Amino acid sequence: MNKDNPNINDDLREEYDLTSLKVRKFGRNRKSFAGHIVRLDEDVAEMFPNAEAVNEALRFLMRVTQQNQSPKI
Repeated sequence: MNKDNPNINDDLREEYDLTSLKVRKFGRNRKSFAGHIVRLDEDVAEMFPNAEAVNEALRFLMRVTQQNQSPKI
């Protein structure tokens, strides 16, 4: 039974403390639990529909940069 409204039944045990529950945000300002977040400027973000497209472009840039570097002696 819910303490505030006795007509509502819930399955939560009384020992559960939901006051410290944090809600995960969606969108650009969300925190990542699995890795790093990089914030793109709006003009850059308009060019890339998703993270896969950004990674593909950066990998291409890395290959071009490595190919154009002069060999170190």
